[in-house]
Amino acid sequence: MKKQWLDWIKAFIIAAVLAIIVRVFLFAPVVVEGPSMLPTLHSGDHLIVSKINYTVGSPERFDVVVFHATEKKDYIKRVIGLPGDHVSYENNQLYVNGEKMSEPFFDEAGAESENGQFDTRNFTIEQLPGANEEVPEGHILVLGDNRNNSTDSRMLGMIPMEQVVGEAIIAYWPMDRIQLIN
Repeated sequence: MKKQWLDWIKAFIIAAVLAIIVRVFLFAPVVVEGPSMLPTLHSGDHLIVSKINYTVGSPERFDVVVFHATEKKDYIKRVIGLPGDHVSYENNQLYVNGEKMSEPFFDEAGAESENGQFDTRNFTIEQLPGANEEVPEGHILVLGDNRNNSTDSRMLGMIPMEQVVGEAIIAYWPMDRIQLIN
């Protein structure tokens, strides 16, 4: 009987250690707060964030990332500009390095936010905090999908890669919103 109890205790300890390793180094659960990523993500959506994706690789344009905005607050936004990119918006059209870019996440969602339209204020990267003519090395430029209601690089400036927690890979709750992100 004593041996059986020891086996159970060992099993629980091993499970706890594995759970801690997975949580700290590989994946993290995140809950979306607020409307800044509508229509892609809704407030209350539960996500799994891969912490390892950017340890072995780097962000790609249009990845959805989680980053430390403050010591106590993480934000979820979409990568628009990568190091070396020149980014601008003119009349709700994204330009990267002078090339007109399609934003398929708007098309797939019917290109509507809560109020029925998107409005990205016209800007050039030179107007954003922390940038000159291009996204600096080791940084990314992020925007929320709901451009009317998003605190993003237009206010925060360029996001250092050290602040990036990881890439959102799957929404798992609520059940009717289960989806792979991107």
